[in-house]
Amino acid sequence: MTQQQEDYPSEIHAGLVAFSDSLKAVDDVFKPFLQMALEDMEKLEALDQAKLHLTAVYAINSLFWIYLTTQGIDPKDHPIKSELDRIRSYMNRVKEIEDKRKAAKVDKAAAKRIVKNALWEPSKQAAGSQVKQTSEKRKQDDRIGPQAKKKKE
Repeated sequence: MTQQQEDYPSEIHAGLVAFSDSLKAVDDVFKPFLQMALEDMEKLEALDQAKLHLTAVYAINSLFWIYLTTQGIDPKDHPIKSELDRIRSYMNRVKEIEDKRKAAKVDKAAAKRIVKNALWEPSKQAAGSQVKQTSEKRKQDDRIGPQAKKKKE
């Protein structure tokens, strides 16, 4: 046994090794972000910049949540919870904006043309004769009466 292993109980050694490996993986994930030049970030679209910054802030706050847990502090009672909720709300807003961009756009002029051509418009001459026919039919129905009409149907 080395000196480091003697400082803590042997039962938690495997957990500490896994934790150390996880921290190294987190470090590997953050390296590209930390090495990115500010000019490169400014070249991104505003929405992509927002997503990048929100992801970084959320990850950092999540790591702080984990740190609090390792210190025996309940993070649910800590202000970090409200901060994570606030960041999530901004992430949802960014997602809504992104979804609106991806949504299909309606070409109003084309839709108007389609509806106009799809609807039947009677000509003036046909419209006049149709009104005449409708009024004559009503007169006949009035002469016959409602009871005779029911028998007819």
